[in-house]
Amino acid sequence: MRTYLDFEKPIAELEGRIEDLRQMDADSGVNVAEEVEKLQAKADQLLSDAYGKLTRWQKTQVARHAARPHFSDYVGRLVDDFTPLAGDRAFGEDLAIIGGPARFRGRSIVLIGHEKGSDTAGRVKHNFGMARPEGYRKAIRLMELAERFDLPVVTLVDTPGAYPGRGAEERGQAEAIASCTEKSLGLGAPVVSVIVGEGGSGGAVALASANRVLMLEHSVYSVISPEGCASILWKDAAGKGDNKAPDAAEAMKISAQDLFQFGVIDGVIAEPVGGAHRDPELTVERLGDAIETAIGELETLSPDELRQKRREKFISIGRIGLA
Repeated sequence: MRTYLDFEKPIAELEGRIEDLRQMDADSGVNVAEEVEKLQAKADQLLSDAYGKLTRWQKTQVARHAARPHFSDYVGRLVDDFTPLAGDRAFGEDLAIIGGPARFRGRSIVLIGHEKGSDTAGRVKHNFGMARPEGYRKAIRLMELAERFDLPVVTLVDTPGAYPGRGAEERGQAEAIASCTEKSLGLGAPVVSVIVGEGGSGGAVALASANRVLMLEHSVYSVISPEGCASILWKDAAGKGDNKAPDAAEAMKISAQDLFQFGVIDGVIAEPVGGAHRDPELTVERLGDAIETAIGELETLSPDELRQKRREKFISIGRIGLA
């Protein structure tokens, strides 16, 4: 069954009626095609209107949608011959970050990304996409492999943030994130990153310090979650008092459109009407086209040019021109 978000309730009611009519048609043989067509047109218009004016908090909800394509979905539809490599050669394996060599539209790449899991068991297995230090050290190992064999690196970011547990901190979480960011910034191979859902804090930046940073239309990217920001600024705890998370989302300007305007990212990939979860295949196709274009623009550059342009890109973020 399709999962609807709070702001989609009118759409849910219409689509529920459409499904009931179709079931009636199948069971009784009554021809309801004309009525179904009218309701479907109305539902499509409601969907288009709703997604054409999403607030930043609604975009956050869409970015977190349970049915939104995850890393494993992109692997299955975007690349061939994906070979996941395990372990950081220091402590252990972390399933919140998955990566390895793959074939993408005729070229070899190294694909790395966060995996949140698509059901309860999967989310627990992948720790909801919140990586521990060994996940970032595994990413470093994969980036070094890509550089050694002159392969482009493609990263798919979807995490609320790095795991803040005691064990992760004891094993050097901050150092691992910083080292992964440093490795990505200094890599002599092309790096293309796409925020496909949530891009949360340093846990996202570690995989998004790329030559080209792209975002899906309804993804979000920020230094802290709206809930975390609200809890700091307004002492707002989940379920207690006024929920200030929507206000925080608006204030932080975390949408793809905001970040493109500010020069933090390089491009926005359009999603199907109703979000990526409504048409995963079209989403993957558009994402693949954007990645292919980005790699094509970067693959002619030398390692030194890639490093220099990456450096210039990130140094220029937030710079205010003087008149």
